[in-house]
Amino acid sequence: MTQLKHGTWVLIADSEKALFTHNVDDELNPTLDVIRMEEQDNPPNREQARHRRGRFNDGPSVHRSAVQDTDWHRLNKELFANELADILYEKAYKNEFHEIVLIAPPATLGELRKALHQVVTDKVIAEIPKLLTSHPLDEIETMVRNDLAAM
Repeated sequence: MTQLKHGTWVLIADSEKALFTHNVDDELNPTLDVIRMEEQDNPPNREQARHRRGRFNDGPSVHRSAVQDTDWHRLNKELFANELADILYEKAYKNEFHEIVLIAPPATLGELRKALHQVVTDKVIAEIPKLLTSHPLDEIETMVRNDLAAM
């Protein structure tokens, strides 16, 4: 059974928002306090694309095919995970936390996991694949306690 000890960090993230929190109480009654909040302004791809999709000739015929445009919205989601990993690396390198729980939807958790430095992964005590950024902090505390007790 994993417990949320006093001082343990909890990162609650999705692909556009992240809350860096830490437990200011004991493992029986975790109370999360927000240390830092990060948000990314990531409008839909149609608002980010600057040009019409490209086209190319299909050889000697008159047919033309469209070229897939870059999905800037998806790319920014991946870059946000990299930014979070960089922040965690900086904080771990400075020994600002000793243990951390990562909470994010599966896709974001996967991107984050790929981007994490070994210094951070050594401090990860649990991963919870859920979207919790839209919940109030007191509900998150209860869900985290229950999820960690079930591990």
